[in-house]
Amino acid sequence: MALSNEVVLRPRFKFEVNAPNEQLLAGFEVEKNNQTEFIVTRVDDHVFLKFPKHKQHFWSPQLHLEINENGEHSSTVHGLFGPNPTVWTMFMFLHFVVAGLFIAFGIWLYTNISLKESFAIQLFLMLLMVAFWFVLYFAGRIGRSKGKPEMYELHGFMKETLRAYR
Repeated sequence: MALSNEVVLRPRFKFEVNAPNEQLLAGFEVEKNNQTEFIVTRVDDHVFLKFPKHKQHFWSPQLHLEINENGEHSSTVHGLFGPNPTVWTMFMFLHFVVAGLFIAFGIWLYTNISLKESFAIQLFLMLLMVAFWFVLYFAGRIGRSKGKPEMYELHGFMKETLRAYR
């Protein structure tokens, strides 16, 4: 079952281009020097598009492209929008902390139930961890919506570059 982009925090896409991947990758190398709107970084078959530091804010997205060769004159472009890797790492760390605390409080809850002790505090803390998880999720959604206009800019630049160097 495929998920729509309305559910996921890091939208992905994939499409075919009738051009060799080296030609497309070389086009991004050329555009790297011909414009100043975006920072273009290439590593092998991967291209990273992001905004310069002076245009970035906390929620600024970046676009990761992987351009794979299908045949002699065909390539597949895989794209992934995501936040700055530092922001993404922080969010994942916070998710793991919340999950770890939820499990720890669950063990504490089970222990108190087994010992026939009061368990209201543990139950409250577990519910608090669920609430924190929802806060993290909605913070990510808000961040994605704040970065959506920039996602369109990155996507437009990618489309123009691919069209020009096909």
